[in-house]
Amino acid sequence: MSSVLRMKTLVSPTFAAFSPYLCRPTVSLPHSSFSSSKSSIFALQNLNFRSLGPKSCSDKPPVRCLHQSSQMGAPRSSSSGEIHVIVGPMFAGKTTSLLRRVELESSSGRSVAVIKSSKDTRYGLDSIVTHDGAKFPCLALKDLSSFKETFGLNAYNQLDVIGIDEAQFFEDLYDFCREAADRDGKVLVVAGLDGDYLRRSFGSVLDIIPLADSVTKLTAQCELCGKRAFFTLRKTGEMQTEVIGGADVYMPVCRQHYMSGQAVIETTRIVLESQPQKVQCG
Repeated sequence: MSSVLRMKTLVSPTFAAFSPYLCRPTVSLPHSSFSSSKSSIFALQNLNFRSLGPKSCSDKPPVRCLHQSSQMGAPRSSSSGEIHVIVGPMFAGKTTSLLRRVELESSSGRSVAVIKSSKDTRYGLDSIVTHDGAKFPCLALKDLSSFKETFGLNAYNQLDVIGIDEAQFFEDLYDFCREAADRDGKVLVVAGLDGDYLRRSFGSVLDIIPLADSVTKLTAQCELCGKRAFFTLRKTGEMQTEVIGGADVYMPVCRQHYMSGQAVIETTRIVLESQPQKVQCG
């Protein structure tokens, strides 16, 4: 319940009076980001999202859209649900894109709430944070099936838009999205990794693509050559799929440097495993 009370969020003024868990969005930025209108999260004069992060648009890697809905943010029927999926490697701006879409919906007068996995504790449990430092209040949950109960059924029924960040960590993602969009008429904006460090499907993110109204594939910038990065290279030796970390553990890379990086990591692992273990006697 304390996580819900800390959600200084996200809705139309009329609904803010209805629920103590909801209000207008608050965003924290690094001090330097206010130096340029291009790098502020909101154009404060008209509450439109323009850009997130310190880089100018010309410096950002291109975005590849498989399908982009032209109706995001437009008035919709209360019974018409939507699912919009944002995927890509780490450091591609998935959370930034999610926040941009959520703010667009909120500024159009719709009530919104954001969820992230409680597994991701890098920036605390009451906010999602972009790599550029933008923060947005959220609920941290172990699974999505507990959202209605945690948020409150009455509040859920009044909710228009649900953002889900780090969606790859939710095992019940498919069932939740299908029910929320098809039965409850919610708009869902879902951001997550489409592949793990071995370029295999990660969690259930790809499973919801057949349900989606739009799918946006983002790319990052290769940390080694500056080209477009489609993949995430793990720099450490852990073998399990889920290893939560940032730039200390992962780096975005192009195809060429993914292949060469994987070769170096595998060679190092083989060498280390072939060395005899030293036994220390007390």
